[in-house]
Amino acid sequence: MATTAIDAKLPNPDACAAVGAPVRTLLRLEGLAAAAFAAALFARTGASWWLFAALWLAPDLSMLGYLASPGIGARIYNAIHSYTTPATLAVCALLLKSPAVMPFALIWVNHIGVDRLLGYGLKYPAGFGWTHLGKLGKRVEVTPAS
Repeated sequence: MATTAIDAKLPNPDACAAVGAPVRTLLRLEGLAAAAFAAALFARTGASWWLFAALWLAPDLSMLGYLASPGIGARIYNAIHSYTTPATLAVCALLLKSPAVMPFALIWVNHIGVDRLLGYGLKYPAGFGWTHLGKLGKRVEVTPAS
């Protein structure tokens, strides 16, 4: 059977299955911890919860990159949905003594944490459904033949 260029870009379904239930559960709990920690810190900033609600979905605008192509979409989505970017913003807020910026970083971290908790991981260029947490959608458990 010949392999096409598209097939070569798709993650191996067996490799996605290797992100088994224990690892997937641990990664989702990590998302819960990050979301809870960010929400607790946000509460201490004194910023408005209306701001939190208004900006919470803003990182999902990065999905518009998929209009260009799955590869570009994945790169933009991953840049925005990586903890590195809001952590950098938080460090800058601390170093520049700009507490007004910190709530934005915490909302961002909370969003990423909730996404991870729900199973929306970093994307592969093969398409939106291929994530580091496994393939999105209903999982079919494969039992080994005896």
